[in-house]
Amino acid sequence: MTGAWTKAFAALLAAAIVMPVLAVAPLAFSEQSFLVLPPRTWSLRWWSVFFADASWLRALLTSLEVAALSCLLSVAAGTSAALGLQALGPRARALATGLFLGPMVAPVIVLAVGLYALARSFGLVGSTLGLVLAHTMLALPYVVLNVGVSVAALDPRLALAASGLGAGPGRVFRTVTWPAILPGVMGGGVFAFVTSFDEVVLAVFLAGPSVKTLPVRIWEEVRTEYTPVVAVAATIMIILAVIGSAMGRFATRRSA
Repeated sequence: MTGAWTKAFAALLAAAIVMPVLAVAPLAFSEQSFLVLPPRTWSLRWWSVFFADASWLRALLTSLEVAALSCLLSVAAGTSAALGLQALGPRARALATGLFLGPMVAPVIVLAVGLYALARSFGLVGSTLGLVLAHTMLALPYVVLNVGVSVAALDPRLALAASGLGAGPGRVFRTVTWPAILPGVMGGGVFAFVTSFDEVVLAVFLAGPSVKTLPVRIWEEVRTEYTPVVAVAATIMIILAVIGSAMGRFATRRSA
C-alpha cells in the first residue's frame, strides 16, 4: 500500500512539473494574436512568422552555436578536472570540488554582474566569445559531477594492469580510462548543452545588438509584444532539449 501511495505521489509531482511545460506547445498552434489555452482555432500561422523573421532565426542559430561551443569546452575542461581531482588527497579534493561547483551554488544574477564587469574590461560584451566563456563556466560543474562519478567507479587496478602489460599512458587512457568514463562524459555534455541553450540571465547581461541568444530574444518579445510566436520559440527550445537528452541517453547506453 505504501508503494502505491509513493508512486501516486511521484506521478502527481511529475505532472505538476511537466504540465506547465507541455502547456506551451498548444499555444504555438493558435490562430489568435493573443495567448488562449486551449486555442480557439488551430493554425501554423505563428510558425510561419517565426521562420520568416530573420531576427528569430539568427537568435536560434546563435543559441545553437554558443551551446555547442560551450559544450565542447566544458566537456574538455570538466573531464580533465574530474581526472585531476582523483589524484588529490581527500581534503584537497573536497576543497577543489567545492570551487568547481561554485557556479551552481552562487546566484546567477551575482555571477552575471561580476562577469559583465570582467567581460567589459576585456571588450567581450556583445560577442560570441564572451557568451561561450560565460556559459562554459556555468556548465562546467555538471561535467565535473558526471565524469567524477564515472572516474570514482573506475577500478584503478585496470590501469595498473594495462601499464604492467606495457601500455603507455596514452594507450591506457584510450583503451581503459576513456571507455569507462564515456557515459559520464556523454551525460555531462548533454547537461552542458542544455544549460547553455536555456540560459537567459548571463545572456541578457553579455548579449549585444548583433549577438542574441534565443532566450534573450524571447525575453525581449515578452517585454514588448506577448504573441504566440514566443510559444513557438519556447516549443523549439523544448524539442531541442528533449532531443539532446534522448541522444545523450542513447549514446550512454551504447557506450555501456
